[in-house]
Amino acid sequence: MRKAGGLRTLEAALIRSGLGPVAGVDEAGRGPCAGPLVVAACLLAPKAYDKLSGLDDSKKLTEAVREELYPVIIRLSLAWNVVVIPSWEIDSIGIHVANIEGMRRAVAGLGQAPGYVLTDGFRVPGIPAPSLPVIGGDAAAACIAAASILAKVTRDRMMVELDERFPGYGFATHKGYNTPDHIAALRRLGPSDEHRRSWRNVRELAGLRPVAAVADEADAVLAGEVDPAMSDEFPDLRPDSRVATGATHAR
Repeated sequence: MRKAGGLRTLEAALIRSGLGPVAGVDEAGRGPCAGPLVVAACLLAPKAYDKLSGLDDSKKLTEAVREELYPVIIRLSLAWNVVVIPSWEIDSIGIHVANIEGMRRAVAGLGQAPGYVLTDGFRVPGIPAPSLPVIGGDAAAACIAAASILAKVTRDRMMVELDERFPGYGFATHKGYNTPDHIAALRRLGPSDEHRRSWRNVRELAGLRPVAAVADEADAVLAGEVDPAMSDEFPDLRPDSRVATGATHAR
């Protein structure tokens, strides 16, 4: 879409129709096997600021440009909110549910209620305002682009801090994504507390059974079909199981 006076065409049309202010929502960290999921919501003012003319998909911008835009977005936005969903919660509810829940939390935490919400990629039920999913939204709507930068910069900074807490994995460089260096470190060191046990490569290196098998065992226990402390049929649910004692995120 063409730019319209610093805002994208879609936002300008919504504002002209009396549906503003428009909030954008986006996430960072959906794909990595380590680190949190970070979701941001940003409510931009209807006024087009020249200082925000460089807004674009955060993945298309250099780290230096994102860091430069980050404080400008915070200063010029009507409201913004960033939500962090840790690895253990992602493992508990799944990445897609975590993403949807994070977007709900991000919008709910805005200091000003939006008239309309644009989400990147897919519909988010439960948002207390009219909303529209926009495919490739961070390149089509300024408010989504702003949210993507807030989420990306926040998460990158967190991964740099995690690199100091968990040396050897290279979190500051690859930010938790499945790069060859990260996979090699994972094989050498084993999973850290920040690795997502619900990711296949992490689960296998931790010696954990597939999620589906563990779920079947849990269902059988809940149905009263077996005693997890005694049964040899479901060893992963016994007290000495690696799932019970070693998976720090299986909560």
